[in-house]
Amino acid sequence: MSEKNFSIGFGVGSQNAKGDWLEVFYPKPLLNPDQEVVDAVAKNCGYSGGNEAIELGKNQLETLESALREMGQAEQADIISTFKLSVRPLVATVLAGDDSPQTVPEGYLKLQLLSHRLVKPHGINLNGLFGVLPNVAWTNKGAIDITELPEAQLQARINGETLTIDCVDKFPKMTNYVVPSGVRIAHTARVRLGAYIGEGTTVMHEGFVNFNAGTEGPGMIEGRISAGVFVGAGSDLGGSSSTMGTLSGGGNIVISLGKECLLGANSGTGIPLGDRCTIESGLYITAGTKVVILDDHGTQVNTAKARDLAGKSDLLFRRNSASGAVECLTNKSAVELNEELHSNN
Repeated sequence: MSEKNFSIGFGVGSQNAKGDWLEVFYPKPLLNPDQEVVDAVAKNCGYSGGNEAIELGKNQLETLESALREMGQAEQADIISTFKLSVRPLVATVLAGDDSPQTVPEGYLKLQLLSHRLVKPHGINLNGLFGVLPNVAWTNKGAIDITELPEAQLQARINGETLTIDCVDKFPKMTNYVVPSGVRIAHTARVRLGAYIGEGTTVMHEGFVNFNAGTEGPGMIEGRISAGVFVGAGSDLGGSSSTMGTLSGGGNIVISLGKECLLGANSGTGIPLGDRCTIESGLYITAGTKVVILDDHGTQVNTAKARDLAGKSDLLFRRNSASGAVECLTNKSAVELNEELHSNN
């Protein structure tokens, strides 16, 4: 096989009574693995190329472990060795390329590449993921197929137990799969698998981070980071603040925050912000918001739609308490500001 491979993961997961995958846990997924690792999967597990999830039998584990140890892949070999004790189904998932995920094992491998910080948001193809992942009951007994939930609840009661259902969703919480180093997460249910949480990030109780979104770190998150949004180092999202994701009305605009930005409590943005930008508490900026632009002396220079200011740095958005107008104060002179605005029209 000569193609360059994108990723590989050895995982243990859950299936429903029909043998359909519900979820997969990959302890140490590999990005751009050595070709010899893929060759070992081909030789010992029947991999023939392309993107494929191969269910592993116990008889394959011994030879696969030996092959991995011989090539110096001790960490992956240890995982395979541990799999010998599993009562759960096992899988080797190979992604030869970054195509749209077609199976549950493929989708879960991609989500865990994000949460392991191996790729950043928008750095991986997740098109069609919603259609691939099943809606699952996440319980204290693991993932359960929705159609099989009533029987599982009854069986638990008969056994003198209670089946606790944490949520019913396509995405589990990240910390059941990955706990990145150097982070604090006060309420783990509010960070979905597929989130990228950078070193030094604190997610407080009311903070929320969706999949394919996250923080470069360090940062303080007390607001919402919607799908597709990435927050730069040193930025702070105040309590109940919000970022507009592409799934919630943002169209094709990719929302992001640069370094050292501040969203005040109950504020929000529907445009990407550059570095060192601030939106005052209670003010939500959308692409169509009419903004009065003030220069570094506080003098009105122009008016514009907020989309015209997308990605620019050192901006302060505020609402004039007397007129009610949304103002943007910059650190540029009137001449510099006018030139910059007209060059982007």
